[in-house]
Amino acid sequence: MNARVDSAGFFANWDLKRLAGPILVVMILAMMILPLPPFLLDLLFTFNIAVAMIVLLISLYLSKPLDFAVFPTVLLLTTLLRLALNVASTRVVLLEGHTGPDAAGKVIEAFGHFLVGGNYAVGIVVFAILVLINFVVITKGAGRIAEVAARFTLDAMPGKQMAIDADLNTGLIGEDEARKRRAVIALEAEFYGAMDGASKFVRGDAVAGIMIMLINIVGGLAIGVLQHDLTLSQALSNYTLLTIGDGLVAQIPALVISTAAGIVVSRVSADQDIGQQIVEQMFMNPQVLYITAAILGLMGIIPGMPHFAFLLLAGGLVWIANNIAKNQRAAKTVTEQTPPPTPPEQLDVSWDDVGRVDTLGLEVGYRLIPLVDRMQDGELLRRIRGIRKKFAQDMGFLVAPVHIRDNLELRPNGYRITVKGVEMGRGESQAGQFLAINPGRVLGQLPGTPTKDPTFGLPAVWIDASLREQAQTYGYTVVDAGTVVATHLSQILQAHAADLLGREEVQQLLDHIGKEAPKLIEDLVPAILPLGTLQRVLQGLLEEGVPIRDMRSILEVLTEHGVRTKNIDELTAAARVGLGRAIIQDIYQNAVELQVIALDPTLEHMLTQAAISESQGAGLEPSLAEKLLTQTGRLVQEQENRGLPPVLLVPAVLRTLLSRFLRRVAPQLKVLSHAEVPDTKTIKVTAVLGASA
Repeated sequence: MNARVDSAGFFANWDLKRLAGPILVVMILAMMILPLPPFLLDLLFTFNIAVAMIVLLISLYLSKPLDFAVFPTVLLLTTLLRLALNVASTRVVLLEGHTGPDAAGKVIEAFGHFLVGGNYAVGIVVFAILVLINFVVITKGAGRIAEVAARFTLDAMPGKQMAIDADLNTGLIGEDEARKRRAVIALEAEFYGAMDGASKFVRGDAVAGIMIMLINIVGGLAIGVLQHDLTLSQALSNYTLLTIGDGLVAQIPALVISTAAGIVVSRVSADQDIGQQIVEQMFMNPQVLYITAAILGLMGIIPGMPHFAFLLLAGGLVWIANNIAKNQRAAKTVTEQTPPPTPPEQLDVSWDDVGRVDTLGLEVGYRLIPLVDRMQDGELLRRIRGIRKKFAQDMGFLVAPVHIRDNLELRPNGYRITVKGVEMGRGESQAGQFLAINPGRVLGQLPGTPTKDPTFGLPAVWIDASLREQAQTYGYTVVDAGTVVATHLSQILQAHAADLLGREEVQQLLDHIGKEAPKLIEDLVPAILPLGTLQRVLQGLLEEGVPIRDMRSILEVLTEHGVRTKNIDELTAAARVGLGRAIIQDIYQNAVELQVIALDPTLEHMLTQAAISESQGAGLEPSLAEKLLTQTGRLVQEQENRGLPPVLLVPAVLRTLLSRFLRRVAPQLKVLSHAEVPDTKTIKVTAVLGASA
């Protein structure tokens, strides 16, 4: 009893949608083998026509091609269904064609008589025209579009991936959203590649239709005359009309599905279906409609022309243009503005009149105000919130809010970013346009305004929104105006993280850690180290790009070493050793072998002596310093060309000195001490600094 209940529950929960594909394929294969009665053929031919109409309507109401990603498979299955129906109907036509025009069912009879008037000569011409339209025009064009789209989609994948990485780095999207977008890009490439291949099936189907028609006519004549003793004219009439009806009932759905394929691969992704796009982009300009109506009217008054048709359409276009123009004028009408309020009476000077310097500020020109206007749902405001969240997750502390205001002294499309009142970055962003950044290898040039990416200085061009997909196809990294400003702001936050960590932020950080480890905070601040010393140690870490996310480890190290020294450099070095594993992971990820630049022993000895001399008031010799800077810049460039992180491994006594000294020529160079490398890692020296000095 229990077994029967479990089995019933199993079949009740079975997803019937999973059976649709296998049932359809088995049914198609069975149609090629088993004889079918005329009534069942009528049902299957009607089903074929219904499927073709469903596919066509779906393609018309798509907003983007990937909404119908299963279309290549549907194209293959419908082609196989038509061929199976041709095989089944051919069997019936050749076996029963001598009995009359309804031998293969009512659908084939209707297409053979009603559509071509029972004239097999007209039927052959109509059938040939349909096959030519399907084979030469629609299918060939759709296949070519799919082939080109597949190639350009593959070429554009790196640029699209870079755009996703840019949004991820600025905090605009999270890891899950980035993963979804990457999956969409891969699916897009697979879709157009599959469409390119599936179109070959449709072309083959058209060729097969011609061959099947010829075989049916020749075979039918032979069978009718030789086996059923029909006259040549009777056999020609019966079998030819049945064959033409069979061909038309298969080729018309094939033409419909080929048209749907052409619509899917030729359309541009948008938030509207194809009907809305056609109406809004072709019939919403009254000037175009007026000119077209005038041309039709002139043609309508020419003697010998059909006056009624031309003048009727001209009048209809004028009526449509008048209504569109009237609606556009009504939309531009604005209500009278209310008079400005009377300014309040000026009070005496107070502390409110003292200007306050913002920790982090963003000033924009008047054309960029919509990007930061809360009332207009400015997109840049959301991006800035995402940037602050991403920065807090990466660096380990919450940066002060960005104070945004307009500045009429800037150019209309200009902006500038300030840190503690000092300008740290400036650029321009064209609202309503897109910045196409050349990452170094693109397939073509774009019309637009040449410029440079304000964040990294790469060559770029401002383009219209209509050219966005073309730019991505060419391999450009395309970002909107808000992303340009957001990326620049994110880069400045990373570069000036140490300046943004004030005492207030340090105290908030301690208060947050104190909720989980109150004893740790109590033992360190202010018992061992004052708040100012802790702030300078944390700033020293941030200056060299070391995040302070692991505050517990930092505080534990400072508690241990702060008892014997209050020197900022020594405490910072001790904190770096405590964060050694995290520092190495940020640079090398999970690599076991660390490929680094090492010091030549002679140079190492000289620098050690210089470090001792520096503590006594001396320093590096000018000639040695110049050679060191020149060779460092060259080695860093060589490491980057090899795809390796530029890392210099030095003794602990030299790390602070070289890090500060070399930062001016190679800010991307990471200087590590031997004590910071975990014992589980192996070291491979790929270059030696000072070998030729």
